[in-house]
Amino acid sequence: MSAPQIKSNAEKASAARRRGLETSERILDAAEDCFARKGFAGTTLRDVADHVGIRIPSLYNHFPNKDALYAAVLHRGISPLLALLAQSIKDSPKGYPDPKETVMAVMEWLSLRANLPRLVQYELLAGGERLAPLLAEGLRPAMAQSLAILEANPAMERWRPEEIPFVLLALFNIVVGHFTTSALTESLSPDPARTQEGTAAAARVYGQLVETLLQEAPPPPKRNED
Repeated sequence: MSAPQIKSNAEKASAARRRGLETSERILDAAEDCFARKGFAGTTLRDVADHVGIRIPSLYNHFPNKDALYAAVLHRGISPLLALLAQSIKDSPKGYPDPKETVMAVMEWLSLRANLPRLVQYELLAGGERLAPLLAEGLRPAMAQSLAILEANPAMERWRPEEIPFVLLALFNIVVGHFTTSALTESLSPDPARTQEGTAAAARVYGQLVETLLQEAPPPPKRNED
């Protein structure tokens, strides 16, 4: 085989790999949307294939079954959040990241994957067969890492140890609720929740709420000795 033929074959193989990766991303986008709207049980591979505009055999070239596709959707959405939390701890000179900045960074990432919070909420409410794997593979690691961040913050001394998980759940509901109630938000705000402007406005508000939740408790009033 001549050098030009080798080069041509290599270029064709590279182009095929790029097309394969692009198709995989389109499948993941479609699956994320379907799972968010219908849940795991209510979504079929035909739904996803039709959403992408491909045949089911083509989908099987990328994902062997619905479980693998669901796991890939979760991995793509949650793994970067875990990496973000880990990096925020590593970069913090205090040993714990700034909670307000962390919430705003999480909001920014979720704005790129706005269906992910809806998917999570759907399974939490439905309590279906995918709830346990969802908790084990995605939510519990992320929540455990977030809880460790909160517990390292001196401002948490105002809360009893048994109350700290509920502070975390409050933050979770604030952030996830922004994306799961976007239709309601759009009826109240001039900046739709899913737009860059709407997400930025919400992040500022939620950041202030975080500061309020985590602000140090005021000192007790001095007793009057008279």
